[in-house]
Amino acid sequence: MISRRMRDRLWRHHLPIGLLTLGTGFLLYVTRGYPDVITRLSFSSAWPALVLLAVTLVIGPWRTLRGKAPLLSQDLRRDWGIWAGMAGVFHAVIGQCVHLRGRPWLYYVYEKLDDHLVPLRHDIFGFSNYTGLVAALILAALLATSSDALMKKLGNAGWKKLQRWNYYGAALAALHTFGYLLGIESIRDASVAVAAACVAVVLVLQLMGWRRRRAA
Repeated sequence: MISRRMRDRLWRHHLPIGLLTLGTGFLLYVTRGYPDVITRLSFSSAWPALVLLAVTLVIGPWRTLRGKAPLLSQDLRRDWGIWAGMAGVFHAVIGQCVHLRGRPWLYYVYEKLDDHLVPLRHDIFGFSNYTGLVAALILAALLATSSDALMKKLGNAGWKKLQRWNYYGAALAALHTFGYLLGIESIRDASVAVAAACVAVVLVLQLMGWRRRRAA
């Protein structure tokens, strides 16, 4: 039997967030001019994942700015995080197939190893891929530990310490995004503005929330 709390979360959180995520992804998919399915899926999952991740980082500060006490765990923030994790991991998996088809290892090492003293890619392509990979691994870990059972098993302090890795994951995701937009694809359109707005809103609200907690 599903508990009343879980039933409420499914109807009030997961259903609207899921519809919003899938609907946005579908619109991005059908409006892109990319010639193949894989590239469209990669693009249409990247932006929902970034926005969902940003939302998880503004819910806490927004609560603080409204004069409410911070919570160890908030269902709304956790449920946004679950969808952010699913979208981010999906994007990371499908993204391994966009460039260098059939040779995903070349995302991380140079093809001609003998030509480089350090075989790991240390160009902008490698930087963007490594930051994206680590961000996806962090999201996967947070997604796997987002249940009440894991919170009880890890203890409040241990669980909260693990969840704070969301900040690092978000920072790496931002670096990955700008690396691809500006360094690899040389995009100079509204995409950059959207990514910059997500980062700016998170930073401003986090700073305001921190200042309010310090003043309390």
